[in-house]
Amino acid sequence: MSIRCLCEICTCGRHHCPHGTTRIYKTSGVSHPTTEYLEKYPMYGNVLPRQSLKPKQELQACHARMEGVTTFKSDYRPYEIVKQPRHVPEEYTPKQGEIDLGTTYKWDFNSYKVQPVAIVRPLERQQVKKGKLDTVPTYKDDYRAWDIQKNELCKPEQSYHPPTVKFGNSTTFQDDYVPQEIKPRQSFKPSSNVKSSAPFHGDTSHRLDYIPHQLEVKFARPKEVYKPTNQPFEDLTTHRYDFQRLMGETAKICRPADTRVTQNAQFEGSTEFRASFRPWEIPPPKVKKVQEYIPPAGAMQSHSTSHLDYIPHLAERVVPIRPASHRRNNHFPFQGKSTMKEDFPAWESCRQGLIKNQQQIPNPSGKFDGLSTFRSHYVPHESIPTESCKPFNVPFKSSIPFGDGTMYPIEGAPQKQEICPASYPSPPGYIFENTDSRGHKFFRKIAPTVEAF
Repeated sequence: MSIRCLCEICTCGRHHCPHGTTRIYKTSGVSHPTTEYLEKYPMYGNVLPRQSLKPKQELQACHARMEGVTTFKSDYRPYEIVKQPRHVPEEYTPKQGEIDLGTTYKWDFNSYKVQPVAIVRPLERQQVKKGKLDTVPTYKDDYRAWDIQKNELCKPEQSYHPPTVKFGNSTTFQDDYVPQEIKPRQSFKPSSNVKSSAPFHGDTSHRLDYIPHQLEVKFARPKEVYKPTNQPFEDLTTHRYDFQRLMGETAKICRPADTRVTQNAQFEGSTEFRASFRPWEIPPPKVKKVQEYIPPAGAMQSHSTSHLDYIPHLAERVVPIRPASHRRNNHFPFQGKSTMKEDFPAWESCRQGLIKNQQQIPNPSGKFDGLSTFRSHYVPHESIPTESCKPFNVPFKSSIPFGDGTMYPIEGAPQKQEICPASYPSPPGYIFENTDSRGHKFFRKIAPTVEAF
C-alpha cells in the first residue's frame, strides 16, 4: 500500500499537479478578504495632518537703519609695521653669447580652448534606513523545499578489493631485457697533433672539369636621336572641347528693398524701470565711536618663569679623550712608496693584433661559366601520361527494376506505444486519496487480488 503523487505516477514528464497557494494560506473552504498587512496595521479614522510650524515665505522689510560696521572693523587695532631687512642678491653677470629659446614645442604646438569635462556619473545617494527589517520574501513563500525521497542507486556494488601483498611477478621488459656493457664508440675525428709538411692539394672537380668558352659579342642597339615636331601643341582637354558656354539671364535678388524710416524727433531714452522707479531716501550709516587706546602706566616686566626659577650651576668643561695631534711641519716632499709598488711594478702591455690565416687557395682568374652540376648532368626524358582509371560519365541502363527496399521494414520490430497513466482523470490501478495544501494530488495503489485454488 504505497501513496504516490501525480507527478511521480507520470512517465512522460508532461503531467504535473495543479499547484495552488502556498502552505501559509491553506485552502479551508472559507474565504478571508483580509490580509496579513491589514491585520497587523489597522486603518485609523480621518485624522487631520499636523499644522506646519515652518514660517511663511514672505518678505519682511526692515525699517531700521542699517549699520555698515562689521566686527572686524570694530575690533581691529592697527599696529606699527616694522619693515623687514631685505636680502640683497648678488650681482648678476650675464653669460656671453646668445641663447636660442626656440623649441619644437613652441613651433609645433597650437593652443586650443579647453573646457572642463562634465561629470557623467550621478551623485551617490546613501539611503539610511532605521529599524530592523522583519519580513518574509516571496521566494521563501512560493518556493518551499519538497520532501523528496532519494532514489536508490542501480549501480552494482564494487566487489574488487586491491591486494595487500606486494606484487612479485616480473614484467616482460625485465624478462626480455639483457643488460650489456656499454662500449665507447670509435672516434673518426683526426688528431690535431698530426701536421703534414706537404702542400695542400686544393684541386676540385669544378676546377678540373671547367672549360672556359669565349662569349659572343653583345649586340649594341644604337640610340635614337630625338627630333622635335613642327606642329604646335594642342592643349585642349575633353572638358574644353565638349563644354559649350550658354548665355543665360542673371539670377534675380529675392531680398526686399531696404526702406529706412528717418525721423527728426529726439529719441526718448525712458524705460519702464525708470518710469516706475521711486527713489527712496536712505539715511547715512551710523559710525561707531572707537574708544581711545590708553597705554598702561609703568614699565613692562619681561621676566618669565624660566628666568625667575632658573638656578645656575658651576659645571666643569668635559675634557676630550682624543689625544692631541702633534703636527710636524716638514718641508721635504712626501715619499709615496709602498711594498706593493716596489714588489709589483707595472708591466708594459701592448695590444695584440688580429690573427689572420693566410689564403691558401688563390682567387680564380677569368670569366665564370654559369653551368651548374645539375644543368651539365641533367638528361631530359619524355614524360608518358598515366592512364586514367576513372569510369566514363555514361548513364547506366538496365531492364531490371530498382530494388528500393531497406532493412528497416524487414528486420525492424514494431513497438507498442505506451500511454502515460497520468493522462487519465483517474490513473488505472490507483485510488484518489487526498489533496495537499500545496496542490499535490495523492493516489493509493490498489493491491492485486490473489485467487485461492
